[in-house]
Amino acid sequence: MSDLTATTDIDSRLEGHRVELTGYCYRMLGSAFEAEDAVQDTLVRAWRSFDKFEGRSSLRSWLYRIATNVCLDMLNAGNKRARPVDLTGPTPLAQAALNPLPENTWLEPMPDGRILPTVADPAEAAVARESVRLAFVAALQHLPPKQRAVLILREVLAWKASEVAELLDTSVASVNSALQRARATLTEHEGMPVDAANPLDEEQRKLLERYVAAFEGYDMAALTALLHEDAVMTMPPFDLWLQGHDDITGFMLSIGAGCAGSRLVATSANGTPAFAHYKPNPDGPGFVPWAVQVIDISEGAITGMHCFLDTPRWFPLFGLPDHLDADAA
Repeated sequence: MSDLTATTDIDSRLEGHRVELTGYCYRMLGSAFEAEDAVQDTLVRAWRSFDKFEGRSSLRSWLYRIATNVCLDMLNAGNKRARPVDLTGPTPLAQAALNPLPENTWLEPMPDGRILPTVADPAEAAVARESVRLAFVAALQHLPPKQRAVLILREVLAWKASEVAELLDTSVASVNSALQRARATLTEHEGMPVDAANPLDEEQRKLLERYVAAFEGYDMAALTALLHEDAVMTMPPFDLWLQGHDDITGFMLSIGAGCAGSRLVATSANGTPAFAHYKPNPDGPGFVPWAVQVIDISEGAITGMHCFLDTPRWFPLFGLPDHLDADAA
């Protein structure tokens, strides 16, 4: 085998693990861009030391060991992401004000295609989607870094305790103890369950169709009928969050009134339905990016509208166009 062929083969083998490693690093770090940086660092380290890989473990296990060390180093710098609902209580509409916090405060959305590898087993796919939900990844942020790694490897990726112990250079007893503590912490922080959405069932599809019609028509009565009574609306990078359909629709008719006449384009993020939100272009025809909306559904109602407003970062990540024509449906 020529050197060029060997190099291409190594590149291909390493690249084949990118999506699942990105999912792992995203769960660890809570940031789309930090996760992709961590994976790139992992693959570069692996490529540089591939001649030292002796095959005593699988290539996958070796890559996870490198990725875990990269993430732990990053987390030792104090990185901890959150949602607005994790930082304050809901803001009454009468007191609503838009106060931005630094980008590194926030848990970030992630396109499904970058973190969910294709798997044949529906149960395995369901676990993977559940484990990248915003609420789950936010709950992980409450765990110390090594507990975070243990829980993801054991509960999400179904590694054996002995395998995790070897990866972390610790004992099986230590792994089991960390997992027990992590489960207890997670139970305290996880919030309302969200319905599975892969594939969407008929009821969920109809609910989302009605949501699009209500939002694009700016029909607050129709939107109210779709929202759970305790639904929340968040808008990072602002720390403001609203709870209840009265405050949500009241905000949309006041501070958010500029969103009237918007268009929504379906996408997917964090294992749940999502939309690219385009507002009418104030400077000409068509529509311009305004937010990526990640939607939570539970018990036949919308329980969360998480609107990520930093569109220069999010729209390229999701592969979304930076403009919609005036006749966009």
